[in-house]
Amino acid sequence: MSEIQVWTLVFAGLSFALYIYIAYASRVKDTAGFYVAGGGIPAPANGAAIAADWMSAASFISMAGIIALSTNGYDGSVYLMGWTGGYVLLALLLAPYLRKFGKYTIPDFVGDRYSETARMVAVVCTVVISFVYVAGQMSGTGLVFARFLNVNATTGVIIGMVIVFFYAVLGGMKGITWTQVAQYSVLIVAYLIPAVAISTELTSIPVPQIGFGQILAELDGLQRDLGFAEYTAAFTNMNMLNVTLMTATLMFGTAGLPHVIVRFYTAKNVRAARFSALWALFFIALLYTTAPSIAAFSKLNILQDVSGAAVDNLPGWAQTWADVDLITVDDLNGDGVIDYGADAANELVINNDILVLAAPEIAGLPAPIIGLVAAGALAAALSTASGLLLVISSSIANDVYYKRINPQATEARQLMVGRIAMAAAIVVAGYLGINPPGFVAQVVALAFGIACASFFPVLVLGIFWKKCTAMGATAGMLTGLVVTLAYMLWTIDIYGNSEGIFGIAETSFGVVGMALNFLVTIVVSQFTPKPSPVMQELVEEIRYPGRTKLIEAHAKGELPPDVH
Repeated sequence: MSEIQVWTLVFAGLSFALYIYIAYASRVKDTAGFYVAGGGIPAPANGAAIAADWMSAASFISMAGIIALSTNGYDGSVYLMGWTGGYVLLALLLAPYLRKFGKYTIPDFVGDRYSETARMVAVVCTVVISFVYVAGQMSGTGLVFARFLNVNATTGVIIGMVIVFFYAVLGGMKGITWTQVAQYSVLIVAYLIPAVAISTELTSIPVPQIGFGQILAELDGLQRDLGFAEYTAAFTNMNMLNVTLMTATLMFGTAGLPHVIVRFYTAKNVRAARFSALWALFFIALLYTTAPSIAAFSKLNILQDVSGAAVDNLPGWAQTWADVDLITVDDLNGDGVIDYGADAANELVINNDILVLAAPEIAGLPAPIIGLVAAGALAAALSTASGLLLVISSSIANDVYYKRINPQATEARQLMVGRIAMAAAIVVAGYLGINPPGFVAQVVALAFGIACASFFPVLVLGIFWKKCTAMGATAGMLTGLVVTLAYMLWTIDIYGNSEGIFGIAETSFGVVGMALNFLVTIVVSQFTPKPSPVMQELVEEIRYPGRTKLIEAHAKGELPPDVH
């Protein structure tokens, strides 16, 4: 066993032991604790949990790789602007109002606000979004284990499934929340330490957000010499239309993600929900402002190390990743040298998902830091996976079983069904992780598109338009979901490989589906029965502080049965 594998085992073992201990100490015996942690999480802790839930394998593992390798720097800003900008929308338009409404899940809100039919459509949307999203997390887990523990990706995914099973099934949302606070601490330390070390080594500036500006001119020059567009040039890999649409898709998708929105129900009150969003933005910014730095530093090191290197004398890090098939080297012209450039044969292919994991090795940092980064990547993947799996579990157990099948179910029976649903979801998530439909960030971006197209309109209209009808919301969600999924399957490389309409990428189409959802919901609402006066007044109360008579009655289940 290599020194890197030893340190990976040390850090991963210690962090896993901590997660399981926290879950055991936080185990719950009622549905409020299982679904929303009893609504008693302080704002700073809730913000850290939201950040960990949010900064998935796509953020930790894949985002810097996309910026450096796929989008050529500038165009990668769509992920930074979209994923963080969405939190502003979430904090302003949705989080406090949904918290005041006081339901466990998005389907719970949709069901109470609109109708039971709309609830079932929302359950379908939630499960689809969550499974697409969780596929990326489990795939990232398998990738880390494959490289650092010398096991195949399938075995790595199974190990991740077992760990998540223990702390998610045992502790529910309460255990997951406090586990995610610990996971955020692990992942942010693991991300910042190598970034600071590499920045200091390359620029003598220990602040990577400042240091990477010092090497951009050199990086642009290297790219020009190899025949590539400058690293800082705009719209080289994505045209303006796709940059605009994808940024919007990621923003509105963020505000509609079920596993993020449910986090605001864990806050103590509406004020704490707002401050949770503020803390989350701060914690997220620490990583998101560092990712472009790691991307630029690693791209510079790669161009300097690999271009022109002898095929039989690769740098150690390149050979290591080639051994697990995440770097492909093929001397197509037989000259014994890696030709890497715009006009050269494709002799070197680097998987987007390895860049952050490989960055310490590329920079020659010691084995303990490499092991720490691996533990951070696992924390990022597993924290988001657990949140997604809980959303799936709560949607099935609360919105389907309790609300539709057995309204007389006891707390113990609801918990049992929730845990069974969680276990089943973990098995499906593991299968998707072993057979993902793309690289990590691409899969995650698809989930954002589906959330954007299905949930954002009915949530916003449900809060701000009291005459939005049940039939309108149902028709809108179905339209957004079906059209967006169909377009994705038509255009994504694995299935359709079509160029799509006007060249719109599958990851950019969500905002088009959202526009269709808005249109259908508004038009159908004009010609269908309006909500009852009681529901319209309840919607008014959600938006105004202090007016809580109906809200309190709603929380106690005392509204009349024909409230819709």
